[in-house]
Amino acid sequence: MEDTEVEVVYDIHLVRRNDRLYVSEVDTSKSARLRRLGLGFLAGILYPHEDPKDTGVISWMYVQPLPPHISSFRGDVKLTVLKDKLADIHPVDLADIIEELDHDQRVMVFSSLEHEQASDTLEEIEPHVQRDIISSLTMEQVVRLINDMTPGQAADILSVLPSSDAHDILEALNRENAKKIQSIIEKQEEKVINYTPRKFLKFSPETTAGYVENDYPRHARGKDVIMYIYVVGTEDTLLGVIDLKDLLQADDKALLGDIMIENVITLSTESTLKEASQVFARYDFRALSVTDTLNHLVGVIPYRDVMNLTPHFVE
Repeated sequence: MEDTEVEVVYDIHLVRRNDRLYVSEVDTSKSARLRRLGLGFLAGILYPHEDPKDTGVISWMYVQPLPPHISSFRGDVKLTVLKDKLADIHPVDLADIIEELDHDQRVMVFSSLEHEQASDTLEEIEPHVQRDIISSLTMEQVVRLINDMTPGQAADILSVLPSSDAHDILEALNRENAKKIQSIIEKQEEKVINYTPRKFLKFSPETTAGYVENDYPRHARGKDVIMYIYVVGTEDTLLGVIDLKDLLQADDKALLGDIMIENVITLSTESTLKEASQVFARYDFRALSVTDTLNHLVGVIPYRDVMNLTPHFVE
């Protein structure tokens, strides 16, 4: 319930209707724990200021029994969606659900998915959870899932596994598919600095917006990246970045140091092409700066260059 996992229920509330008892709520509160121990009279003493809204009481309407044909884990009720509803859930949302479960629950839910949905869901799951799930599957199951993916998607999955496991899976795939996937994995690990243009717009923080704007065609001539203006200090230390649109809207007398964005998302000289593509996908930037360990601006790589180098990322 709202990202809170209930591990222990201390009390069950019952109501009488027509001489029959029905479960109405379950109680996870500290007071319920005392009642379970036969010390309910201490609740008012130990928790006199307990927020009445924070009672830990959960309506039974939110507790759904698992269908009887599913093997249970630590009981047969669970605060989640019913298994027979899983097929209606989008793989992205299903991935979020699986990531919140413990190992046994993940394996149980994932194993109950139809093959195509399992493959699509695995692609959306966080890398550490991917490793957890794959480690619990048979080689035959993993190969079937991988074969349903594009080479780029398969490479993303295998690249997070221990190299020995990835090697065994590649050996089990058909040779042509394995060759494509291996080639992509190797390309993913290439350093982004090897593809980073070094011709971009950079100025000191004391430069005025009018100076850059009034002679922009000359400043931009021959540059590889012209949609961002980078503000640098001594020895090209990166201080901030300005979008071209913000520059055009600024007062001519405004200093670049006053209108720049200081919290710059950057890549390092050790970043890989795969990492660059992930940052582009997350932030939707048109270019990313590359800095060394001393925050010196050593290059800027456009979005289009990464996508052209790694077409498998957009398959």
